[in-house]
Amino acid sequence: MRDAQATRRRLLDAAAAEFAAHGIAGARVDRISADARVNKAQMYAYYGNKDGLFDAVFEDHVEQIVHAVPMTAEDLPGYATRLYDACLARPELVRLAAWARLERVPTGPLVTGTDARSAHKLAAIAAAQRSGHIDPSLDAADVLSIVTAMALTWSPAGLIHAAAPDEPESEHEGRRRALARTVRRAFAPEPEPEPGTPARPAP
Repeated sequence: MRDAQATRRRLLDAAAAEFAAHGIAGARVDRISADARVNKAQMYAYYGNKDGLFDAVFEDHVEQIVHAVPMTAEDLPGYATRLYDACLARPELVRLAAWARLERVPTGPLVTGTDARSAHKLAAIAAAQRSGHIDPSLDAADVLSIVTAMALTWSPAGLIHAAAPDEPESEHEGRRRALARTVRRAFAPEPEPEPGTPARPAP
């Protein structure tokens, strides 16, 4: 049993590097099996085909990020900065997600099960809206999407600058501060108007 688990781990790690670098279509099972020191027949027995292996790799990375960055809806700035750090440590997830969008599903959830994972986050955001931590006028799904996108501003999918772990810590700390401040301002409830203050017209 331990040998089988170690074999699967080697396959997932080798496949993650291959898919992240070359995408789904460009990945080569010969390279994966060689890097993992596992024959192709065994790889197919575990995962069926290359698409099945990609699914397993992506699921593995999503699970690791989910466990590393639990949702704290009452502290969205803290959640966003932890997500920044998690993607800095594991940039493969963002690259895998980008390939999945390009080669598989341009719209909707990336993988089966994403909705189930999001459900508890959406519930936490809704609870934080009711308790006054997050603007209740915003849709909970939009809050989750936007705060995630903000946290990925400097990820490998970033359009302006992709952060690297070997950059000076002062650079990372500056981004964390900017991210936390922006998230806090973006989702904070609007203050109650003073008595007698005219209502602000809707945009």
